[in-house]
Amino acid sequence: MTTLGVVAPGAMGTALGRCLAEGGHRVLTSLAGRSGDTVARARGVFEDAGGLEDLVRAADVVLLVVPPGEARAAGDALAAACEATGARPLTVEMDAVSPDTVRAVAEGLPGDLVDGAISGPPPRPDASTPTRVFLSGPRAGDVAALRAPGVRWIVLDGPVGAASAAKMCTASVRKGYQALLAQAFVTAETHGVLDEVLADVRLDFPDAGVASAAVAATKAWRFVDEMTEIAATQEAAGLPPALAEGLAQAYRALATSGWGTRRPDEVPPDLADPADLRPRRRPGDASGETDRIPGQ
Repeated sequence: MTTLGVVAPGAMGTALGRCLAEGGHRVLTSLAGRSGDTVARARGVFEDAGGLEDLVRAADVVLLVVPPGEARAAGDALAAACEATGARPLTVEMDAVSPDTVRAVAEGLPGDLVDGAISGPPPRPDASTPTRVFLSGPRAGDVAALRAPGVRWIVLDGPVGAASAAKMCTASVRKGYQALLAQAFVTAETHGVLDEVLADVRLDFPDAGVASAAVAATKAWRFVDEMTEIAATQEAAGLPPALAEGLAQAYRALATSGWGTRRPDEVPPDLADPADLRPRRRPGDASGETDRIPGQ
């Protein structure tokens, strides 16, 4: 049995923790300073280790699972906890960030790091299709050996940064697509042609719908930072960053919409009205900061 620590117990971190616990591992987290909703979600999945220093002392492997905009700060906090305690757990950086960001996190840590990237929805032990998790770096095989029902580990033949590069590519397509749908549906509704647009788009994309765009809008505040990381990744590959920067702007606007301050499980599967995808303010009207929902 491996003792694993998860930073932090948000929706994705808790889902991963549940799969690892089902695999027979001891799974810890730190609930210090967490909201009541987070504590309730973590109950029955994690043991509360106490503070971050207590977590790194106890864990063999620590998974960093935080929103992309918090990745560097979380890495710095983990490094400080390791330095203070002398602990050297294997770290798995699982945030949706650029290869440069994950390498910067690795440089700050005293122990080894595996680059991990979740490609798909939060995993469930009983899911018919497991969620894919890319892994890269010299110790990727150590992580792939961890039993986790509902997770499919995919080891890439590449250094730290390769898994994150793969995630940046797949996320640019999937999340870019949802942002395009939201923009198209609001525009179509404005011109009174929504039904015709939906029928036409579904010829090529049968699952396209207002509900999927609304689910993406509930996560828009996080996707802003993810698109910024994608822009940096594409620019480092010699490509113009403007495409992903534009998508970041679209998500920044979606974060101010009616769905931008709600949760994915609140979206009706048969949602047909795109009115609540309309931004409540135009990008640039305010500071550009998004309304973030604690615990998402």
